[in-house]
Amino acid sequence: MTEETHADLIACEDALMFVNAAITSTGQREFHHDAGEQRLSLDFLHAYMLANYREVYAAALALDVNDHNAVMIIRNLLAHAAEVGPQRRRIEGRLIARRLELLPPQRVYRLFRQVRRAGINNRRVRAIFRDWLAARPDLAFDAVKYRGAVKDAARHAHLPLSGELGDFLFRPRSRKSFRTPVFETWRRAHYEQAAVYELPYTVAQGFAARHGIPHEVFLERIAPKLTRLERLRLQTSARVHKADAVRADLRTMPLTRLASYVLSLPMDERAERRAELTDALRAAARRVAGARAWGRVAAVLDDSYSTVGSGEKRRRPLAVALACHYLLEALATDYRPLWTSGRTDPLLLYPHGPTPLGERVLDALDVLAAPAPHPGTEAPDRLVIVSDGWDNDPPGLAAEVLRVWRTRLDPDGRVEITHLNPVYDADDFDVRRLSPAVPAVGVRDAEDLPLLVELARFSEGRLGLAELRAHLDEQVESFLEKT
Repeated sequence: MTEETHADLIACEDALMFVNAAITSTGQREFHHDAGEQRLSLDFLHAYMLANYREVYAAALALDVNDHNAVMIIRNLLAHAAEVGPQRRRIEGRLIARRLELLPPQRVYRLFRQVRRAGINNRRVRAIFRDWLAARPDLAFDAVKYRGAVKDAARHAHLPLSGELGDFLFRPRSRKSFRTPVFETWRRAHYEQAAVYELPYTVAQGFAARHGIPHEVFLERIAPKLTRLERLRLQTSARVHKADAVRADLRTMPLTRLASYVLSLPMDERAERRAELTDALRAAARRVAGARAWGRVAAVLDDSYSTVGSGEKRRRPLAVALACHYLLEALATDYRPLWTSGRTDPLLLYPHGPTPLGERVLDALDVLAAPAPHPGTEAPDRLVIVSDGWDNDPPGLAAEVLRVWRTRLDPDGRVEITHLNPVYDADDFDVRRLSPAVPAVGVRDAEDLPLLVELARFSEGRLGLAELRAHLDEQVESFLEKT
């Protein structure tokens, strides 16, 4: 191996390590690591990538990294803009602008405040702030919902705010009335209960408490103003208070969020609503799967005790596994799920017991080694493992099974094996791997599963740095074309 080839291999591994981290970690506590360890590990990884692979680091904004890491990347690129030339800054500026369009507005406003506190203030930063604010579909609505944050952003961007917007933000008592409807509604809500229900839910909550409005009355009357995800978060409260108007149409909800909601329900309620919940999960999975068809698929899905997650990420690993289960069911023409607990009813799952991954991998490979039950299936067989990688019953069995399978029983790689890991390992700066013979990629939302399986080709070593850069360039071009 030449020195150049060795350097390319290291660069490829580093890039994939960072992408895995940026997909899975949010700097919050996980089952095996506390929040401090997570943040320290993630901060180091960002600093390392920024210093050594800045182009790859910026290109990660075009990938499915989570919002927490997207904000970190943007903040670091803005803070160290002077370290690159004008052409590179222009490309980074376009990536930043495009990613800001996709981020939830509350995260963008929080980023603006972080930039302001850090003293990052130059013409480029102010231009990015101004362009994003100018593109907001309803800045008056933002001013009501995120009032303090909009004030900070306007100050930092040196944005001249005249008329009602400026008065509302900085001198709200200077006017006895506003022509802008949402501003006038906010003013009236201070003394008129009916106006409360015309405001965004998060703003209306405070006014409802001030007026002493009963919670069940507030839920019923604020229902038309709720967003889709607010409805999902309020389902339990709505059932307790019999607020039927708040009920969400579960069939329209995102797959992984829906799986988290299902797992938050008591077992009795899941059983009672089995048809409704199963129908909603399958509808969400079909939307993600689209026209893709994967042929025979076996899945090893982790529902061991460690999938309970943490106080900040309750049952998140199990929710990802459950969502992947329904997505793989939609993708496959023939599908066999194997949960580590041995349970067969996905709707009644709960985190429990050790992690006998080795045994389940053996069972899955037995399934795929058998003749196809549907002759004529052209798509290759696949084994997908969704687990945090802590194989402990017995320890190391999964790694040995996969090694023997790859080296002796299937050296040509007829069966495509991918390990999807929803948990960042702070000690290794990566997701925990089951075996060097099997690619492991981070996963946060099951919706990204098809793309992550493609990314696993690079982790497996089938493709090198040149192919990885070409893949990133293609992703960046596609990402920027959508602006």
